[in-house]
Amino acid sequence: MAFENNLYCDFSGTATKAVAGKDILLAVFNSTGDKLLAVAGQQGLTINRSKDSIEVTSKDTKGGWKAKIGGMKEWSIDNDGLYVADDESHKALSKAFHDDEFVCLKVVNQKTKQALFGGIAIVTDYPIEAPFDDAVTYSISLEGNGPLVDLSDQEGGMMPGDSENGDGGNGEPAGA
Repeated sequence: MAFENNLYCDFSGTATKAVAGKDILLAVFNSTGDKLLAVAGQQGLTINRSKDSIEVTSKDTKGGWKAKIGGMKEWSIDNDGLYVADDESHKALSKAFHDDEFVCLKVVNQKTKQALFGGIAIVTDYPIEAPFDDAVTYSISLEGNGPLVDLSDQEGGMMPGDSENGDGGNGEPAGA
């Protein structure tokens, strides 16, 4: 008799399966690909996915309605937050921006340790704002090169702070 037959503790509802936005992180791999870095200071994250539509209307299309099929897809990510200039993630993103390099990124749920999306992108916009009466902030726009891969049904994988040598990326054992 689990939870008294769900008389008052029914965990099957939608709200109990909702995900808090604060748990979703954007991370980038370092230039050698052996360390995954959560972008420091992040507050907002938007994953944009879109598809072109191709009109295929002809004279024999029924009812006077346009007919369309799906075309090319694209994705981008917008991220913003508090700017932490000396953090390794911002150094990597800044280098990628200045050197026109691609970045390998991953979106993860830090609470469940589940990977959500991954892909290669180019940094197209990376402003830093320093208002007189507020904290220094950044925003970054990354445009995808190829597919945004859905990783939600994949097993394992690196999480932010991991390195391939298992030292948490800092020379210490993971979790130290």
